[in-house]
Amino acid sequence: MVEPADPARSDPASRAPPALAGLRLLVIEDEPLVAMDMAATLSAAGAVVERAGTLEAARRRLADLRPDAALLDGNLQGKPVDTLAAALRRQGVPFVFVTGYGRDALPPDFADVAVLEKPFRPAQLLAAVAALLGRSPSA
Repeated sequence: MVEPADPARSDPASRAPPALAGLRLLVIEDEPLVAMDMAATLSAAGAVVERAGTLEAARRRLADLRPDAALLDGNLQGKPVDTLAAALRRQGVPFVFVTGYGRDALPPDFADVAVLEKPFRPAQLLAAVAALLGRSPSA
């Protein structure tokens, strides 16, 4: 009797590391469920994810760690994120705005920053991070 082939052994793509393996990502999002969903998707793709839900928490996280990239909610608890976006840029941390309000609600000095519109699918989140870092979302 022949055993069925183990797809994990026969398919080289299944042995490839996850698309975001080893990356440190900072999710700055004030809606806990959205932040948890984002973190779960990114973690499943191999990233190490830190979260912050306020401007103050995000500033502390930036001081404590050096993320490879960040996902920044366009509005944190009703407060603009201009200074936080500027801090990310100063530190050389690439980031994507995540917002449900559209580009017009974002800081005008950051018109060159990509936007991920809420609501989004997990594949869109992974594609946005991969594009930000110049990786293939299915690497």
